[in-house]
Amino acid sequence: MGGTNPYIKIQQPKLPTKPYQITFLPGGKQIEVDPSDLPYTRDGQPGSILEIALGHGVEIDHACGGVCACSTCHVILDQGGAATNEASEAELDMLDSAPGLTPKSRLACQVVPNGSCNVVVTIPGWNRNLVRESHH
Repeated sequence: MGGTNPYIKIQQPKLPTKPYQITFLPGGKQIEVDPSDLPYTRDGQPGSILEIALGHGVEIDHACGGVCACSTCHVILDQGGAATNEASEAELDMLDSAPGLTPKSRLACQVVPNGSCNVVVTIPGWNRNLVRESHH
């Protein structure tokens, strides 16, 4: 899907300059992120956790296509939160409608790790869509 949301100011977060690792829980899938390979997809901010996850076969629901217009890509940053961009007002507003909000909650489409350390992300159970249509 992908695209932009004309109603919010797009942040330009700092992209990584060296490789780092993202671990997705549950399951523990580890992805080595090479900054020279970014972007992987068109969903979410370039270098975002959503964009990286989808580019490596890790499913994260994202009803709005990753343009910060819903809260379906809500994830929890277990480790590495200090190495990510600050949440925008638009992201914080969308998070207000996310179930199971925690102090470490972010929208996967908006959070961009800068590569200064490894990141561990939990995809909450309500975000894992076990029934989806096949690609047309």
